[in-house]
Amino acid sequence: MKMAGSLRGEVRNLYKNLLYLGRDYPKGADYFKRRLKNVFLKNKDVKDPEKIKELIARGEFVMKELEALYFLRKYRAMKQRYYSDTDS
Repeated sequence: MKMAGSLRGEVRNLYKNLLYLGRDYPKGADYFKRRLKNVFLKNKDVKDPEKIKELIARGEFVMKELEALYFLRKYRAMKQRYYSDTDS
């Protein structure tokens, strides 16, 4: 039972972190929150610890992808702001 409790905490932290990252999602925070909630509800009945670990790993991958998306957006905005287009 101890392992299930620690996995429950990991899942909760993953949800909170993804929810936090979803604030700046391009399609809007509400859209992201609905999709996130639906995905977590779809997998709420999974009991196998190995499957739960796989789902947590997939969620962590999504977090990294979101961070990369935001970094790229920030980089593009800075590049556009500070470097003039010499071809035009």
